[in-house]
Amino acid sequence: MNDDRNVLGGKLEPCSLSPRTGFYRDGHCNTGPEDHGLHVVCVQATRAFLEFAREQGNDLVTPVPEYRFPGLEPGDRWCVCAATWRQAYEAGIAPPVILEATHEETLAIVPLAALEECALRPT
Repeated sequence: MNDDRNVLGGKLEPCSLSPRTGFYRDGHCNTGPEDHGLHVVCVQATRAFLEFAREQGNDLVTPVPEYRFPGLEPGDRWCVCAATWRQAYEAGIAPPVILEATHEETLAIVPLAALEECALRPT
């Protein structure tokens, strides 16, 4: 994980430690050969996105303890599949993205301009 980079070319920052996210549940949106879903986009979940994902067959609300998945609420940060985020973007309901915590592999699925358009800005 030490060499993982974000979409801006910098060091991949943590996405969330509470709830603990990432394909490897290490708090980062890093990836590897086992991650067929490419869980690399760090988002701040919105109600609209959670409903959209559920409609697509990806229930991100219901806890699944055997996969160490707590279930999400609006406001939680989570590493989501790049293809799911892109679908939500194309539907006009993409959740905000934390660019510094979004893995560079995302760029194989989602253009940087789309991510920047939805970037969560520090307050």
